[in-house]
Amino acid sequence: MEFLMDPSIWVGLLTLVVLEIVLGIDNLVFIAILADKLPPKQRDKARLIGLSLALFMRLGLLSVISWMVTLTKPLFTVFDFTFSGRDLIMLVGGLFLLFKATTELHERLENRQHDDGHGKGYASFWVVVLQIVVLDAVFSLDAVITAVGMVNHLPVMMAAVVIAMAVMLLASKPLTRFVNEHPTVVVLCLSFLLMIGLSLVAEGFGFHIPKGYLYAAIGFSIIIELFNQIARRNFIKQQSVQPLRARTADAILRLMGGRRQTAQPEIANTNPVPVPEGAFVEQERYMINGVLSLASRSLRGIMTPRGEISWVDANLSVDEIRQQLLSSPHSLFPVCRGELDEIIGVVRAKEMLVALEEGANVESIAAATPAIVVPETLDPINLLSVLRRARGSFVIVTNEFGVVQGLVTPLDVLEAIAGEFPDEDETPEIVADNDGWLVKGTTDLHALQHTLGLDNIINDEEDIATVAGLVIAINGQIPRTGDVLELPPLTITIVEANDYRIDMVRIVKEQPEHDEDE
Repeated sequence: MEFLMDPSIWVGLLTLVVLEIVLGIDNLVFIAILADKLPPKQRDKARLIGLSLALFMRLGLLSVISWMVTLTKPLFTVFDFTFSGRDLIMLVGGLFLLFKATTELHERLENRQHDDGHGKGYASFWVVVLQIVVLDAVFSLDAVITAVGMVNHLPVMMAAVVIAMAVMLLASKPLTRFVNEHPTVVVLCLSFLLMIGLSLVAEGFGFHIPKGYLYAAIGFSIIIELFNQIARRNFIKQQSVQPLRARTADAILRLMGGRRQTAQPEIANTNPVPVPEGAFVEQERYMINGVLSLASRSLRGIMTPRGEISWVDANLSVDEIRQQLLSSPHSLFPVCRGELDEIIGVVRAKEMLVALEEGANVESIAAATPAIVVPETLDPINLLSVLRRARGSFVIVTNEFGVVQGLVTPLDVLEAIAGEFPDEDETPEIVADNDGWLVKGTTDLHALQHTLGLDNIINDEEDIATVAGLVIAINGQIPRTGDVLELPPLTITIVEANDYRIDMVRIVKEQPEHDEDE
């Protein structure tokens, strides 16, 4: 029993137990597939019988093969190599392991799965058990040869086989689930089989490879795989913190082609570029990006801001109101009493003109259709249900103090998804200007980010929705006309601004060096 004091014995036992478990995985999977053909009450019994038969078969094969490998008397000589009974067993076993590991790796790398289909009816219990016995005979051979190649003591081999089989009996279902969830572990262990098979072939030709080298290589690989599994688990944990909607959006955007292409704001005079069949054209990419990012936007980035709202002052004369209605391209107007924050209701221009001709009271007409008011903290997804109730009208957006911040129409939501549709009295928010872009201060950052083909303009931790807000955040205050700000790779020049707001900026994107060379 002195060999039990040898540390290499225990290292070999531990390594062999792990390998025996892995080598039994395929056997276990096949047994589970065959047992699935039985009625549910008989499946556990079939699995228990199958694994028990595999244990006795392996112990029997170990006894026979372990005795045969002690046969060291030379039998014949080929060239300069002399072969004994032990050498032949080692050579054949090594070739078998090389073949087995290579075919298994090929199947897994080609993503070929075992056929687990079966008929609608249940199979006979003993027919299934007989199939399990045949499979045990096949799958036990490589496990026994591996044991012989790893250690030199029969008790150690038998102990490893018994321990491995006991573990498999107790944890057959969790083991199967673990292998299905961690395919890299199986590939690693099959690589161990290749290494062990190569060492057995070398032993068969008379070249002895110290097993300490095998243990060191296997141990190092297991440590690296452990680090890999920890890193994978941390990555999955970090990804789970990200909202499901954001993860879905990222996945779909990657499927659309990875990096977003730079949009071209002016395409009226350009020829259409041929698009490969099945590919997403730029407009489709823009719309899909708009849909997926809609929930992450704020109303301030979608709404028509307060300064651009056309409204009717009920205190004006009839002629002034009529002139205001006729000079505007809009069909709906909020009617207010002296200032925008004193909203009476919403009217249609056509109905108001008819009422004015009949001498009706402006306030009474507006009060018949009260405005729908929503807080600016409402997210755009919930806004959709409010717009449905508005029945083609718009909703007023206010802050916590009841001050009007803007209004949102169904067209504003459509523009957030599909791009801008300027009215007759509006200019586009983003206009190409030689090597840069002229951008309004009220432009939504999502639209700017897509136009410039960048991914790092929007910071989810900061409550910034417009270009003007971004510029103020960079400068710390409202800049003056002519000021130049740097936000690599962007250079932002203030074109129009006053003491209260930023109306227009010019943005130039620095081109990468490889693009300039091309």
